[in-house]
Amino acid sequence: MPTSSKDKAIRLAIFASGGGSNAEQIIRYFAQHASISVRLIISNKRTAKVLEHAKNHDIPSLVIRKKQLSDPTVLINSLTAAGITHIVLAGFLLLVPKALIKAFPDKILNIHPSLLPKYGGKGMYGMHVHRAVYENQESVSGMTIHLVNEEYDKGKVLFQQETTLDPSDTPERIAAKVLTLEHRHYARVIEQFILKDLNI
Repeated sequence: MPTSSKDKAIRLAIFASGGGSNAEQIIRYFAQHASISVRLIISNKRTAKVLEHAKNHDIPSLVIRKKQLSDPTVLINSLTAAGITHIVLAGFLLLVPKALIKAFPDKILNIHPSLLPKYGGKGMYGMHVHRAVYENQESVSGMTIHLVNEEYDKGKVLFQQETTLDPSDTPERIAAKVLTLEHRHYARVIEQFILKDLNI
């Protein structure tokens, strides 16, 4: 008999600020998974398309305001109430508060659209990264999956994958190449990290 999502021991919350294409890939990847399910979608923007993905997949969602991250008690309580065991950042643009990192030690993963430590840090996200890569005439770019700590993009690197760039690549083309890598690898790396961490 298939395991229902309610019985799955590993429950993910996805945090996203925008379109949520990575969130959509993750939701689909774990839809029929034996032990991992996506149980909550959280965004800091009421108009974020990721909330539509949550609705389409019958996943509860929550919109938080920036000031709620300065005192994340309510957020942590919501995560606890939903039985969340791990957090996945998928284009979440706000700094994760220390209290949340403490509540979920080594259980918050993020994806960044460059080969860290290059092009990381505050303000380096999305097209800001790809334009910087373009302007510096890099021959390769890629993506990095890492654990979250108290500094932007400084957590332990779990996985990196690069893509070759052509001199004719625009920032938009670079973005498309990197996004392809993100969609291909993020959910798989999440799965491998969690199951290895729990010795499953």
